Amino acid sequence: MVDMHVSSTGWHEGERKMQILMHTDLDTENPTYPCLTPGGAAFIQTAPLVAIGTHDLKGRLWTTLWGGEAGFMRSLGSSILGIKILVERQYDPVIEALLIHQSDNEVTGTASVGRSLSGLAIDLATRRRLKFTGHIMAGTFSQPRPQSLREGGNISEARIVLKVDSSLGNCPKYLNRKDISSSLPCPKLISSSFPLPRQALDLLHKADLFFLTSSDERSYMSTNHRGGSPGFVRVMSNGGDGATLAYPEYSGNRFYQTLGNLQVSPKAGLVFPDFENGNVLYMTATTEILVGKDAAAVIPRSNLVVKVLLQEARFVKSGLSFRGISGERSPYNPTVRYLAAEGGVAIPQGKETSRVNAKLLKREMLTPTIARFNFRISDPITAGRWKVGQYVALSFENELSIGYSHMRDDDPKSLNDDYTRSFTVSSPPNGNELPDDEFEITIRNVGVVTNFMFRQNVRAGLEVPLKGFGGEFVIEQQTGKITAVVAGGIGITPLLAQVSRLDVYGLRLFWTINIQDIGLVLATFQRVPALAASTSLFVSSSNVRATASQKAAMAAVEALCPGIAKRRILANDLQANMDMSDRWYICTGPALKASLLQWLAGKEIVYEDFNY
Repeated sequence: MVDMHVSSTGWHEGERKMQILMHTDLDTENPTYPCLTPGGAAFIQTAPLVAIGTHDLKGRLWTTLWGGEAGFMRSLGSSILGIKILVERQYDPVIEALLIHQSDNEVTGTASVGRSLSGLAIDLATRRRLKFTGHIMAGTFSQPRPQSLREGGNISEARIVLKVDSSLGNCPKYLNRKDISSSLPCPKLISSSFPLPRQALDLLHKADLFFLTSSDERSYMSTNHRGGSPGFVRVMSNGGDGATLAYPEYSGNRFYQTLGNLQVSPKAGLVFPDFENGNVLYMTATTEILVGKDAAAVIPRSNLVVKVLLQEARFVKSGLSFRGISGERSPYNPTVRYLAAEGGVAIPQGKETSRVNAKLLKREMLTPTIARFNFRISDPITAGRWKVGQYVALSFENELSIGYSHMRDDDPKSLNDDYTRSFTVSSPPNGNELPDDEFEITIRNVGVVTNFMFRQNVRAGLEVPLKGFGGEFVIEQQTGKITAVVAGGIGITPLLAQVSRLDVYGLRLFWTINIQDIGLVLATFQRVPALAASTSLFVSSSNVRATASQKAAMAAVEALCPGIAKRRILANDLQANMDMSDRWYICTGPALKASLLQWLAGKEIVYEDFNY
């Protein structure tokens, strides 16, 4: 066990190491106050939740989460804080660590005077939060009155007085709003061993917030939060000898107080609350900080990743004294980044000393929102030849990035955007359609990078770094069997690069589109006329008012393709053809993919993910 009192608000060695690794200005002063400020004292009294972290007798870190209604924390003046709240005492590892004496009948217990702890007071309705560290001046855990409060389980009334040694207000990024209300705990220990049970994994998969405590083992302890979109924490492994998690670190204030602590000491205590039902997952762990390529190798598209190696975990049903109703999600949340092992799309890394560019040569508009782009590779030998079914990674950072900002309310998602995008190559690699040093992509205008490309003057000679080619989605035909492919909209692109090597007459394509994309269909059939006869086309929104060009394109498509249904694709459309192939290739968005996996149950499914 390590007790510590903060004596300085300068940067410690771990924080400086992180700042150097991340190329941060070291002249920035540490804004931590060596006291509880008046503003902090006022806020703490309105916060309905507080995360508390401390060491146990083995020196391991744990974190818990208490709360329910504002007012259970009070400022007593002179940086002294009082906490009075009902807590679940039987399985809470922080209470277990704080207790030094417990009476024989287990009704009362005394907290360790002088014990260091850290906390994070937080109001998820307003996204305000305040970090603090301190040490216990007095504390007891006693059985509450009246008797009715004891019926839910081993419930105690915690009364703690602590001296605040430091405090710091934090920014609201990555916090999803929640309205908090009180709820009496009714704890039941589900698991305290590995592997983690299914209920714990379900909690991790949907969690959009957790709290963690770290320490430099000498002078500073910190409890903070990490938030994002549900599922931003990924499970790398889960077995009888332990479990490993990983999560990406998003752009923050660049103080690196938590990561700085982890640089000095890898110990961490984490708590994952389930706001819907009061379940809670406690864990103590060691961590590993991954930077640059090491981070991207675990979670592609990430420059900073933390691996969490669990040493002990407790999953407690209904162990929390509050519930939360979800509200507005943070506009700063990036989309979930998947593990490389889960199929997360990695950005290929070339030689450190090489720089290969792709120069825009041509843009051909197929619809108002879909276009073909042709690029020339500056150094084809270094870049290497792509294969059918691969994507190309292009970096637009030099064109679009405006540098670091702590907050950017006008464009919040840009803070974690590296402006590197991956696009499926829609031209074959054999040079039959384009010169050997050129490739084509067919894309939809859906975001800041594609919008930039659609607005670009081709004659301006745009050149962007080519990061490399990657991925694998190869359509293999089986002798004597039909090859079945299902594509949704722009999901036709993986097939386009491969169709020249396939027997089109042995192919059956089920293609579902919106009438607005009919120009893409016409352009595809004009390039590969034989494909039209092998296609069942589903055109939705065909009854709405179409433009003159869409009507003309539709008429031209109807003349080429005999199998057109003016509606969405349905389960019966595929299930009536289930026997034609044991293997089905799917290139769609997530929603249609989920339906297809149900419709085609029992078949071998090969699919292209559009996580990028």
